[in-house]
Amino acid sequence: MPYWRLSGFYLFFFASLGALIPYWSLYLKSLGYSAQEIGIFMAIIMATKIISPNIWGYIADRTGRRMAIIRLGSLLALICFAGVLIAQTFWWLVVVMVAFSFFWNAALPQFEATTFNHLGKDTHHYSSIRLWGSIGFIITVVLLGPLLDDNGASILPYFLLVLFAGIWLSSLIAPESASNHHSADDVHLWSLLKKPTILALLFVCLFMQMSHGTYYTFYTIYLSESGYTNSVIGQLWALGVIAEVVVFLFMHKLVPKFGLLFLLQLSLALTAIRWLLIGFFVQEVFVLIAAQLLHAASFGVYHAAAIHLIHRFFTGRNQGIGQALYSSLSFGAGGAIGSYISGMTWDVLGPSLTFWIASVIAMVGFVIARIWLNSSHIQA
Repeated sequence: MPYWRLSGFYLFFFASLGALIPYWSLYLKSLGYSAQEIGIFMAIIMATKIISPNIWGYIADRTGRRMAIIRLGSLLALICFAGVLIAQTFWWLVVVMVAFSFFWNAALPQFEATTFNHLGKDTHHYSSIRLWGSIGFIITVVLLGPLLDDNGASILPYFLLVLFAGIWLSSLIAPESASNHHSADDVHLWSLLKKPTILALLFVCLFMQMSHGTYYTFYTIYLSESGYTNSVIGQLWALGVIAEVVVFLFMHKLVPKFGLLFLLQLSLALTAIRWLLIGFFVQEVFVLIAAQLLHAASFGVYHAAAIHLIHRFFTGRNQGIGQALYSSLSFGAGGAIGSYISGMTWDVLGPSLTFWIASVIAMVGFVIARIWLNSSHIQA
């Protein structure tokens, strides 16, 4: 298995995420945009995931040219993002972000399918490859914090362009063979989507990522306005992802011991607690540290469990579209709705109540998982 050629793509992709998600809102704020406008910009990045992965996933499943799509999407994302250097007016940035994220969001779901094809029956090794994405994220947030403190947010677009170039270059050396999968399993997609268990899983993923909208959009701004430096903020982001890496290293042991469904439900409950800690104890640094350690559950355990279940449910020619649905409904629709809601409530209700709403949303996902996802439906 070409471990390093697969890991390199994750390294650069999530390194770019480590620059975009924690710090893009700060860049937008430095341009003078309001909380509502920042919420809209962040929602755009998520909203394109509703459409983009499904379009490219359908094409990839029908043509078998998965890596060609990943390479094209990565290159066009790089070209489109360069548009932020031309102008910073609201509608121009809207157009740039729509175009950029449409192509950027096409790459990861198809690469996930590529990775799982390479793994074959050894899917428990997924976490050891994916953890390099977490390492890339950590390196970026730790390096960028001090750089932004010293040089200002204006350097962020240039930093991102370098990382997007890295994504495209790493896609060129990723192996082709895994993209060409053929299977006799031709179960119609609509037949799968009619199953209550699959629908329940997709809704759980939707609510989980909806609850993250406040965190991804306003966590950095919240800490900055509470007196924390960008260096400290970067370290807190990094701490969360370090906890995620530790979980990835041990998921192959946790899954057989506890089962995918229990781990998924546990991650939802702990996520609800995490948002309350951040929302109501922002001045308590040790509480913030504890909340960031819970990222091990709210992303690490959740993502590993959810993506394994998606891979189990969507097989054969539906594998690419299954990964696309997971991405579009959770990180796409869920993230976009959560970002938009938080943008609407941040100035009106305040940070604490906005994070409280996020906690309630996570608990809705937990209730769905408890009622409609249990061992009688799935053997985890």
